Amino acid sequence: MPEKHLSTQFDSELSAVSTRVMELGGLVESQIQQAIYALSQFSVEVANQVIATESRVNAMEVDIDRELSSIIARRQPTARDLRLLIAISKTTANLERVGDEAEKIARMVCSIIQSGSPRSLPALELRVAADMASGLLRKALDAFARLDTAAAVAILKEDDLIDQEFNGFVRKLITYMMEDPRMISPSLDLLFLAKAIERIGDHAKNIAEFIIYVVKGADIRHTSMEQIESVLK
Repeated sequence: MPEKHLSTQFDSELSAVSTRVMELGGLVESQIQQAIYALSQFSVEVANQVIATESRVNAMEVDIDRELSSIIARRQPTARDLRLLIAISKTTANLERVGDEAEKIARMVCSIIQSGSPRSLPALELRVAADMASGLLRKALDAFARLDTAAAVAILKEDDLIDQEFNGFVRKLITYMMEDPRMISPSLDLLFLAKAIERIGDHAKNIAEFIIYVVKGADIRHTSMEQIESVLK
């Protein structure tokens, strides 16, 4: 990920912390997949595994932040190196929040199973959006490892597809609730799950934005795609 420096020790430290971030990314990606599997199979056991993993995710975030603070204090980096370390810290925070969303899904799955909510609702349709969100996160981490701005822009555009899936699912749930008032409570549970999945896509988008920040030194949050592409020219 980082460019070579005169200090090989600095390069080693950057490489080590970057590797830890990728490990954290793999862990939360696994959480997402397990959470959706728990929903599709109505498995309390798998849901509990997702919940149990959250403490490990939290511990990794703390460890990475501690290491970043140490590097900054000892190396006093400037310019792109400092932007990279800041971006790594922000990426770590976003990954931890992805883990939070996976845990929310798992806890809601347990709640749905315990309440005996009807399984006729389109819970399985959430897998499409979940697979998209998980795939987007994977692409964002790969792009971050390579500091690939072209891939980052593609990720920003792809996040819109997840939003479309979310909006379509919401419309379908509204139809269920209108047709049968008994479906209101379980439909709201699924809406909660769909929103958690949509938020995972948002965190992947945030990571893509950090890539452009590192490479170009530009904060592109809350800007249009036209402005972003102009920055990259």
